[in-house]
Amino acid sequence: MDLGTMKQALELRSKIEKIKKELSKMSVEADAGKGAVTVVASGDQKIVSIKIVPESVNTAKIGDLEKLILKATNDALEKSLKMAAAEMKQLTGDLNIPGLS
Repeated sequence: MDLGTMKQALELRSKIEKIKKELSKMSVEADAGKGAVTVVASGDQKIVSIKIVPESVNTAKIGDLEKLILKATNDALEKSLKMAAAEMKQLTGDLNIPGLS
């Protein structure tokens, strides 16, 4: 690897680390059950919060609430992954770098 390529690789690595830090500060939100459950996930795919509208809790149908939580969580993580991919794509363009898409 020549010096120019090495320098470019180091610059790309630095930019990727910067984007990762920025993503950890970004968030997305998803809800289920017409807002009964709301989940917030960070850009680095960590669940930040889960909010449940108290009126939506029916102990006789706790399974329904569990399904809403699962759906909202999965939707939030999917949105987070798409946001992260879009941010990385801006940096890498059409490069196909394993583990970044």
